[in-house]
Amino acid sequence: MAGTSLQRLSLKFLKTRHNRFVARHASKAIFNWEDPLNLESQLNEEEILLKDTFRAYCQEKLLPRVLEGNRHEVFDRKIMNEMGELGVFGCTLKGFGCSGASNVTYGLLAREAERVDSSYRSALSVQSSLVMTPIYLFGSEEQKNDYLPKLAKGELVGCFGLTEPNHGSDIGAMESNISYSKEEKSLVLNGAKTWITNAPIADAFVIWARHVEDKRIKGVVLRRDSPGLRTSKIQGKFSLRASETGMIFMDNVKISEDQILPKALGLSAPFTCLTSARLGIAWGAMGAAESCLAAARQYTMERQQFKKPLAANQLMQKKMADMMTEIALGLQSCLHVSRLKDDDLLVPEMVSLLKRNNCGKALEIARVARDMLGANGISDEYNIIRHMMNLEAVNTYEGTHDIHSLILGRAITGLNAFV
Repeated sequence: MAGTSLQRLSLKFLKTRHNRFVARHASKAIFNWEDPLNLESQLNEEEILLKDTFRAYCQEKLLPRVLEGNRHEVFDRKIMNEMGELGVFGCTLKGFGCSGASNVTYGLLAREAERVDSSYRSALSVQSSLVMTPIYLFGSEEQKNDYLPKLAKGELVGCFGLTEPNHGSDIGAMESNISYSKEEKSLVLNGAKTWITNAPIADAFVIWARHVEDKRIKGVVLRRDSPGLRTSKIQGKFSLRASETGMIFMDNVKISEDQILPKALGLSAPFTCLTSARLGIAWGAMGAAESCLAAARQYTMERQQFKKPLAANQLMQKKMADMMTEIALGLQSCLHVSRLKDDDLLVPEMVSLLKRNNCGKALEIARVARDMLGANGISDEYNIIRHMMNLEAVNTYEGTHDIHSLILGRAITGLNAFV
Protein backbone atom coordinates (compact mmCIF):
# COMPACT_ATOMS: atom_id res chain seq x y z
CA MET A 1 0.00 0.00 0.00
CA ALA A 2 3.03 2.24 -0.05
CA GLY A 3 2.44 5.49 -1.83
CA THR A 4 -1.27 5.97 -1.24
CA SER A 5 -2.28 9.27 0.33
CA LEU A 6 -4.49 7.51 2.84
CA GLN A 7 -1.57 5.49 4.10
CA ARG A 8 0.82 8.44 4.14
CA LEU A 9 -1.62 10.41 6.27
CA SER A 10 -2.01 7.43 8.57
CA LEU A 11 1.71 6.87 9.05
CA LYS A 12 1.99 10.22 10.81
CA PHE A 13 0.01 8.67 13.62
CA LEU A 14 1.61 5.23 13.44
CA LYS A 15 3.78 5.44 16.54
CA THR A 16 1.02 6.94 18.70
CA ARG A 17 -1.52 4.42 17.43
CA HIS A 18 0.86 1.54 18.01
CA ASN A 19 1.40 2.57 21.61
CA ARG A 20 -2.33 2.88 22.13
CA PHE A 21 -2.87 -0.49 20.47
CA VAL A 22 -0.40 -2.17 22.82
CA ALA A 23 -1.83 -0.39 25.86
CA ARG A 24 -5.37 -1.31 24.93
CA HIS A 25 -4.59 -5.01 24.72
CA ALA A 26 -2.50 -4.95 27.88
CA SER A 27 -5.17 -3.27 29.96
CA LYS A 28 -8.16 -4.88 31.59
CA ALA A 29 -11.05 -5.22 29.17
CA ILE A 30 -14.09 -3.03 29.77
CA PHE A 31 -17.46 -2.96 28.04
CA ASN A 32 -17.84 -0.27 25.38
CA TRP A 33 -21.38 0.30 24.11
CA GLU A 34 -19.96 1.72 20.88
CA ASP A 35 -17.98 -1.48 20.27
CA PRO A 36 -19.71 -4.09 22.44
CA LEU A 37 -17.97 -7.15 20.95
CA ASN A 38 -14.58 -5.41 20.62
CA LEU A 39 -14.43 -5.41 16.83
CA GLU A 40 -11.42 -3.11 17.03
CA SER A 41 -9.31 -5.81 18.67
CA GLN A 42 -9.90 -8.05 15.66
CA LEU A 43 -8.45 -5.56 13.18
CA ASN A 44 -4.81 -5.26 12.25
CA GLU A 45 -2.95 -1.98 12.68
CA GLU A 46 -3.16 -1.00 9.04
CA GLU A 47 -6.92 -1.50 9.01
CA ILE A 48 -7.30 0.61 12.14
CA LEU A 49 -5.09 3.37 10.79
CA LEU A 50 -6.88 3.60 7.47
CA LYS A 51 -10.30 3.45 9.12
CA ASP A 52 -9.45 6.20 11.59
CA THR A 53 -7.96 8.44 8.91
CA PHE A 54 -10.99 8.07 6.66
CA ARG A 55 -13.36 8.54 9.59
CA ALA A 56 -11.68 11.86 10.38
CA TYR A 57 -12.17 12.94 6.75
CA CYS A 58 -15.82 11.88 6.74
CA GLN A 59 -16.65 13.67 9.98
CA GLU A 60 -14.65 16.81 9.17
CA LYS A 61 -15.33 17.18 5.45
CA LEU A 62 -18.50 15.25 4.56
CA LEU A 63 -20.72 15.76 7.60
CA PRO A 64 -20.73 19.59 7.26
CA ARG A 65 -21.89 19.22 3.64
CA VAL A 66 -24.65 16.66 4.00
CA LEU A 67 -27.45 18.81 5.42
CA GLU A 68 -27.49 21.22 2.50
CA GLY A 69 -26.67 18.47 0.02
CA ASN A 70 -29.66 16.45 1.18
CA ARG A 71 -32.02 19.42 1.31
CA HIS A 72 -31.17 20.64 -2.19
CA GLU A 73 -30.40 17.31 -3.92
CA VAL A 74 -26.81 18.32 -4.58
CA PHE A 75 -23.66 16.20 -4.73
CA ASP A 76 -20.36 18.08 -4.54
CA ARG A 77 -18.19 16.74 -7.40
CA LYS A 78 -15.08 17.72 -5.43
CA ILE A 79 -15.79 14.84 -3.04
CA MET A 80 -14.65 12.40 -5.74
CA ASN A 81 -11.32 14.21 -6.01
CA GLU A 82 -10.94 14.29 -2.22
CA MET A 83 -11.63 10.59 -1.85
CA GLY A 84 -9.29 9.94 -4.76
CA GLU A 85 -6.52 11.83 -3.03
CA LEU A 86 -7.04 9.65 0.05
CA GLY A 87 -6.67 6.50 -2.05
CA VAL A 88 -10.00 4.92 -1.09
CA PHE A 89 -11.32 4.15 -4.57
CA GLY A 90 -10.65 0.57 -5.63
CA CYS A 91 -8.66 0.11 -2.45
CA THR A 92 -8.72 -3.71 -2.68
CA LEU A 93 -7.26 -3.73 -6.21
CA LYS A 94 -3.54 -4.09 -6.86
CA GLY A 95 -1.58 -1.80 -9.13
CA PHE A 96 -2.87 1.04 -11.33
CA GLY A 97 -2.59 3.47 -8.41
CA CYS A 98 -4.71 1.28 -6.12
CA SER A 99 -3.84 0.25 -2.58
CA GLY A 100 -4.18 -3.52 -2.49
CA ALA A 101 -5.85 -3.33 0.93
CA SER A 102 -7.98 -6.02 2.54
CA ASN A 103 -11.69 -6.45 1.91
CA VAL A 104 -12.11 -5.70 5.61
CA THR A 105 -10.57 -2.28 4.97
CA TYR A 106 -13.04 -1.66 2.14
CA GLY A 107 -15.91 -2.53 4.46
CA LEU A 108 -14.61 -0.27 7.21
CA LEU A 109 -14.37 2.62 4.75
CA ALA A 110 -17.92 1.99 3.54
CA ARG A 111 -19.11 1.97 7.15
CA GLU A 112 -17.50 5.36 7.83
CA ALA A 113 -18.92 6.94 4.67
CA GLU A 114 -22.45 5.74 5.44
CA ARG A 115 -22.14 6.82 9.06
CA VAL A 116 -22.46 10.27 7.47
CA ASP A 117 -24.82 9.43 4.61
CA SER A 118 -25.71 6.56 2.27
CA SER A 119 -25.18 8.89 -0.69
CA TYR A 120 -21.47 9.16 0.02
CA ARG A 121 -21.09 5.42 0.53
CA SER A 122 -22.88 4.89 -2.78
CA ALA A 123 -20.37 7.14 -4.54
CA LEU A 124 -17.54 5.14 -2.97
CA SER A 125 -18.96 1.71 -3.72
CA VAL A 126 -20.12 2.44 -7.27
CA GLN A 127 -16.73 3.85 -8.23
CA SER A 128 -14.88 0.97 -6.56
CA SER A 129 -17.00 -2.18 -6.87
CA LEU A 130 -19.15 -1.47 -9.90
CA VAL A 131 -16.84 0.50 -12.20
CA MET A 132 -13.22 -0.23 -11.29
CA THR A 133 -13.79 -3.88 -10.38
CA PRO A 134 -15.29 -4.97 -13.74
CA ILE A 135 -12.56 -3.17 -15.65
CA TYR A 136 -9.93 -4.75 -13.37
CA LEU A 137 -11.36 -8.28 -13.56
CA PHE A 138 -12.75 -8.39 -17.09
CA GLY A 139 -10.97 -5.65 -19.01
CA SER A 140 -8.00 -5.70 -21.35
CA GLU A 141 -4.65 -4.31 -20.25
CA GLU A 142 -5.28 -1.28 -22.43
CA GLN A 143 -8.66 -0.67 -20.77
CA LYS A 144 -7.13 -1.05 -17.33
CA ASN A 145 -4.35 1.42 -18.10
CA ASP A 146 -6.75 3.89 -19.71
CA TYR A 147 -9.31 3.98 -16.93
CA LEU A 148 -8.15 2.61 -13.58
CA PRO A 149 -5.49 5.20 -12.61
CA LYS A 150 -7.86 8.10 -13.34
CA LEU A 151 -10.79 6.43 -11.62
CA ALA A 152 -8.58 5.71 -8.59
CA LYS A 153 -7.69 9.39 -8.32
CA GLY A 154 -11.25 10.57 -8.81
CA GLU A 155 -10.26 12.36 -12.00
CA LEU A 156 -12.92 10.31 -13.76
CA VAL A 157 -16.31 9.51 -12.24
CA GLY A 158 -17.83 6.19 -13.27
CA CYS A 159 -21.29 4.66 -13.28
CA PHE A 160 -22.69 1.13 -13.69
CA GLY A 161 -25.54 0.74 -16.15
CA LEU A 162 -27.47 -2.45 -15.40
CA THR A 163 -31.03 -1.73 -14.19
CA GLU A 164 -33.57 -0.97 -16.91
CA PRO A 165 -36.92 0.86 -16.86
CA ASN A 166 -38.91 -2.31 -17.55
CA HIS A 167 -36.67 -4.79 -15.77
CA GLY A 168 -35.48 -4.33 -12.19
CA SER A 169 -34.57 -7.62 -10.57
CA ASP A 170 -35.15 -9.55 -13.81
CA ILE A 171 -31.75 -8.75 -15.28
CA GLY A 172 -31.90 -11.63 -17.73
CA ALA A 173 -34.75 -9.89 -19.57
CA MET A 174 -32.72 -6.77 -20.33
CA GLU A 175 -33.51 -5.05 -23.62
CA SER A 176 -30.31 -3.04 -24.10
CA ASN A 177 -28.50 -4.62 -27.01
CA ILE A 178 -25.38 -4.63 -29.13
CA SER A 179 -25.87 -5.24 -32.86
CA TYR A 180 -24.14 -4.65 -36.17
CA SER A 181 -25.49 -1.75 -38.18
CA LYS A 182 -25.02 -1.96 -41.92
CA GLU A 183 -25.78 1.75 -42.22
CA GLU A 184 -23.16 2.70 -39.63
CA LYS A 185 -20.85 -0.16 -40.66
CA SER A 186 -20.04 -0.75 -37.02
CA LEU A 187 -21.40 -2.19 -33.81
CA VAL A 188 -24.06 -0.02 -32.20
CA LEU A 189 -25.46 0.03 -28.68
CA ASN A 190 -29.12 0.78 -28.00
CA GLY A 191 -31.20 0.82 -24.84
CA ALA A 192 -31.95 2.66 -21.64
CA LYS A 193 -30.89 2.32 -18.00
CA THR A 194 -32.49 3.86 -14.94
CA TRP A 195 -31.78 4.54 -11.26
CA ILE A 196 -28.07 4.78 -12.05
CA THR A 197 -25.91 6.38 -9.36
CA ASN A 198 -23.52 9.01 -10.74
CA ALA A 199 -25.06 8.88 -14.24
CA PRO A 200 -25.62 12.67 -14.51
CA ILE A 201 -21.98 13.44 -13.66
CA ALA A 202 -20.23 10.34 -15.01
CA ASP A 203 -17.27 10.49 -17.36
CA ALA A 204 -17.05 6.70 -17.84
CA PHE A 205 -19.98 4.30 -18.24
CA VAL A 206 -19.85 0.54 -17.73
CA ILE A 207 -22.94 -0.61 -19.62
CA TRP A 208 -24.34 -4.14 -19.69
CA ALA A 209 -26.19 -5.22 -22.83
CA ARG A 210 -27.11 -8.36 -24.74
CA HIS A 211 -25.19 -9.09 -27.93
CA VAL A 212 -27.77 -9.82 -30.61
CA GLU A 213 -25.65 -12.47 -32.35
CA ASP A 214 -24.61 -14.74 -29.48
CA LYS A 215 -27.33 -13.62 -27.00
CA ARG A 216 -24.75 -13.19 -24.23
CA ILE A 217 -24.65 -10.31 -21.78
CA LYS A 218 -21.51 -8.23 -22.30
CA GLY A 219 -19.96 -5.19 -20.70
CA VAL A 220 -19.12 -2.07 -22.68
CA VAL A 221 -17.11 0.95 -21.53
CA LEU A 222 -18.28 4.29 -22.90
CA ARG A 223 -17.05 7.85 -22.57
CA ARG A 224 -19.33 10.81 -21.86
CA ASP A 225 -18.71 12.30 -25.33
CA SER A 226 -19.95 9.23 -27.22
CA PRO A 227 -22.46 10.38 -29.91
CA GLY A 228 -25.93 9.06 -29.14
CA LEU A 229 -25.29 8.80 -25.40
CA ARG A 230 -27.20 11.11 -23.07
CA THR A 231 -28.21 11.17 -19.43
CA SER A 232 -30.89 12.83 -17.32
CA LYS A 233 -31.17 13.47 -13.60
CA ILE A 234 -33.99 11.89 -11.59
CA GLN A 235 -35.57 14.66 -9.55
CA GLY A 236 -37.72 14.48 -6.44
CA LYS A 237 -36.08 11.52 -4.71
CA PHE A 238 -36.72 11.19 -1.01
CA SER A 239 -33.77 8.82 -0.52
CA LEU A 240 -30.08 9.40 -1.27
CA ARG A 241 -30.83 13.01 -2.07
CA ALA A 242 -27.16 13.99 -1.71
CA SER A 243 -26.34 11.63 -4.56
CA GLU A 244 -26.61 12.13 -8.32
CA THR A 245 -29.01 9.52 -9.73
CA GLY A 246 -30.20 9.40 -13.31
CA MET A 247 -31.14 7.62 -16.49
CA ILE A 248 -28.90 6.65 -19.39
CA PHE A 249 -30.17 6.66 -22.98
CA MET A 250 -28.24 5.03 -25.81
CA ASP A 251 -29.39 5.66 -29.38
CA ASN A 252 -27.21 3.91 -31.95
CA VAL A 253 -24.03 4.60 -29.98
CA LYS A 254 -21.13 3.44 -32.11
CA ILE A 255 -18.78 1.10 -30.28
CA SER A 256 -15.65 -0.78 -31.27
CA GLU A 257 -14.50 -4.20 -30.15
CA ASP A 258 -11.88 -2.62 -27.91
CA GLN A 259 -14.65 -0.99 -25.87
CA ILE A 260 -16.13 -4.38 -24.95
CA LEU A 261 -14.78 -5.98 -21.77
CA PRO A 262 -13.18 -9.12 -23.28
CA LYS A 263 -13.49 -11.37 -20.23
CA ALA A 264 -17.06 -10.42 -19.29
CA LEU A 265 -19.26 -13.10 -20.82
CA GLY A 266 -22.69 -13.67 -19.36
CA LEU A 267 -24.51 -12.56 -16.23
CA SER A 268 -21.80 -13.90 -13.93
CA ALA A 269 -19.70 -10.80 -14.69
CA PRO A 270 -22.13 -8.12 -13.39
CA PHE A 271 -23.16 -10.43 -10.54
CA THR A 272 -19.52 -10.65 -9.44
CA CYS A 273 -19.42 -6.86 -9.22
CA LEU A 274 -22.72 -6.75 -7.35
CA THR A 275 -21.49 -9.26 -4.80
CA SER A 276 -18.55 -6.98 -4.00
CA ALA A 277 -20.78 -3.92 -3.77
CA ARG A 278 -23.37 -5.69 -1.60
CA LEU A 279 -20.73 -6.61 0.95
CA GLY A 280 -19.83 -2.93 1.21
CA ILE A 281 -23.53 -2.10 1.58
CA ALA A 282 -23.85 -4.56 4.48
CA TRP A 283 -20.99 -2.76 6.25
CA GLY A 284 -22.34 0.68 5.34
CA ALA A 285 -25.85 0.02 6.62
CA MET A 286 -24.38 -0.71 10.03
CA GLY A 287 -22.60 2.65 9.94
CA ALA A 288 -25.93 4.39 9.37
CA ALA A 289 -27.47 2.37 12.21
CA GLU A 290 -24.60 3.33 14.52
CA SER A 291 -25.22 6.99 13.73
CA CYS A 292 -28.91 6.59 14.60
CA LEU A 293 -28.16 4.84 17.88
CA ALA A 294 -25.64 7.51 18.89
CA ALA A 295 -28.10 10.30 18.06
CA ALA A 296 -30.94 8.62 19.98
CA ARG A 297 -28.70 7.99 22.98
CA GLN A 298 -27.45 11.58 23.11
CA TYR A 299 -30.94 13.01 22.72
CA THR A 300 -32.53 10.85 25.41
CA MET A 301 -29.63 11.46 27.80
CA GLU A 302 -30.14 15.23 27.48
CA ARG A 303 -33.93 15.31 27.23
CA GLN A 304 -35.58 15.75 30.63
CA GLN A 305 -39.01 14.19 31.07
CA PHE A 306 -40.81 13.77 34.39
CA LYS A 307 -37.79 15.18 36.26
CA LYS A 308 -35.25 12.70 34.88
CA PRO A 309 -33.45 11.97 31.61
CA LEU A 310 -35.62 10.24 29.06
CA ALA A 311 -32.84 7.64 28.80
CA ALA A 312 -33.67 6.52 32.37
CA ASN A 313 -36.92 5.11 31.05
CA GLN A 314 -36.84 1.29 30.87
CA LEU A 315 -38.44 1.25 27.42
CA MET A 316 -35.79 3.60 26.02
CA GLN A 317 -33.01 1.46 27.43
CA LYS A 318 -34.59 -1.68 26.00
CA LYS A 319 -34.77 -0.08 22.56
CA MET A 320 -31.12 0.98 22.70
CA ALA A 321 -30.07 -2.48 23.89
CA ASP A 322 -31.89 -4.01 20.91
CA MET A 323 -30.18 -1.58 18.53
CA MET A 324 -26.73 -2.18 19.96
CA THR A 325 -27.20 -5.95 19.77
CA GLU A 326 -28.21 -5.98 16.11
CA ILE A 327 -25.39 -3.62 15.15
CA ALA A 328 -22.75 -5.64 17.01
CA LEU A 329 -23.91 -8.91 15.46
CA GLY A 330 -24.18 -7.37 12.01
CA LEU A 331 -20.65 -5.98 12.16
CA GLN A 332 -19.20 -9.27 13.39
CA SER A 333 -20.85 -11.01 10.46
CA CYS A 334 -19.42 -8.44 8.05
CA LEU A 335 -15.96 -8.90 9.49
CA HIS A 336 -16.15 -12.69 9.24
CA VAL A 337 -17.41 -12.73 5.64
CA SER A 338 -14.85 -10.10 4.57
CA ARG A 339 -12.07 -12.24 6.04
CA LEU A 340 -13.47 -15.18 4.08
CA LYS A 341 -13.35 -13.08 0.92
CA ASP A 342 -9.75 -12.16 1.63
CA ASP A 343 -9.04 -15.91 1.87
CA ASP A 344 -11.01 -16.70 -1.34
CA LEU A 345 -13.63 -18.60 0.66
CA LEU A 346 -16.61 -16.36 -0.03
CA VAL A 347 -19.72 -17.54 -1.88
CA PRO A 348 -22.42 -15.10 -3.06
CA GLU A 349 -25.14 -16.52 -0.80
CA MET A 350 -23.17 -15.31 2.22
CA VAL A 351 -23.42 -11.76 0.94
CA SER A 352 -27.14 -12.15 0.20
CA LEU A 353 -27.63 -13.17 3.82
CA LEU A 354 -25.66 -10.17 5.07
CA LYS A 355 -27.19 -7.62 2.72
CA ARG A 356 -30.72 -8.78 3.56
CA ASN A 357 -30.14 -8.92 7.31
CA ASN A 358 -28.09 -5.79 7.87
CA CYS A 359 -30.10 -3.46 5.63
CA GLY A 360 -33.39 -4.65 7.12
CA LYS A 361 -32.10 -4.33 10.68
CA ALA A 362 -30.57 -0.90 10.00
CA LEU A 363 -33.86 0.36 8.60
CA GLU A 364 -35.73 -0.86 11.68
CA ILE A 365 -33.13 0.75 13.96
CA ALA A 366 -33.55 4.07 12.14
CA ARG A 367 -37.33 3.89 12.48
CA VAL A 368 -37.15 3.17 16.20
CA ALA A 369 -34.54 5.89 16.76
CA ARG A 370 -36.73 8.37 14.88
CA ASP A 371 -39.64 7.53 17.18
CA MET A 372 -37.46 7.98 20.27
CA LEU A 373 -36.93 11.62 19.37
CA GLY A 374 -40.63 12.29 19.10
CA ALA A 375 -41.46 15.27 16.90
CA ASN A 376 -37.79 16.21 16.66
CA GLY A 377 -37.18 12.87 14.96
CA ILE A 378 -38.53 14.22 11.69
CA SER A 379 -36.17 17.21 11.68
CA ASP A 380 -33.16 16.73 9.41
CA GLU A 381 -30.95 18.58 11.89
CA TYR A 382 -30.98 15.44 14.05
CA ASN A 383 -29.90 13.30 11.03
CA ILE A 384 -32.04 10.26 11.86
CA ILE A 385 -34.88 10.94 9.41
CA ARG A 386 -32.30 11.33 6.65
CA HIS A 387 -30.76 7.96 7.47
CA MET A 388 -34.22 6.41 7.66
CA MET A 389 -35.21 7.69 4.22
CA ASN A 390 -31.88 6.58 2.76
CA LEU A 391 -32.18 3.11 4.21
CA GLU A 392 -35.57 2.64 2.57
CA ALA A 393 -33.69 2.71 -0.74
CA VAL A 394 -30.65 0.79 0.53
CA ASN A 395 -32.95 -2.01 1.63
CA THR A 396 -34.24 -2.21 -1.95
CA TYR A 397 -31.38 -1.55 -4.35
CA GLU A 398 -28.83 -4.07 -5.58
CA GLY A 399 -31.29 -6.85 -4.85
CA THR A 400 -34.43 -6.23 -2.84
CA HIS A 401 -35.00 -7.78 0.58
CA ASP A 402 -37.33 -10.32 -1.04
CA ILE A 403 -34.99 -11.17 -3.92
CA HIS A 404 -32.24 -12.09 -1.47
CA SER A 405 -34.79 -14.23 0.36
CA LEU A 406 -35.33 -16.17 -2.87
CA ILE A 407 -31.59 -16.55 -3.41
CA LEU A 408 -31.24 -18.00 0.08
CA GLY A 409 -34.37 -20.12 -0.34
CA ARG A 410 -32.91 -21.63 -3.50
CA ALA A 411 -29.70 -22.41 -1.62
CA ILE A 412 -31.68 -24.12 1.15
CA THR A 413 -34.04 -26.15 -1.02
CA GLY A 414 -32.28 -26.48 -4.34
CA LEU A 415 -35.49 -25.22 -6.00
CA ASN A 416 -35.61 -22.06 -8.10
CA ALA A 417 -38.54 -19.77 -7.27
CA PHE A 418 -37.56 -17.16 -9.88
CA VAL A 419 -39.28 -19.01 -12.76
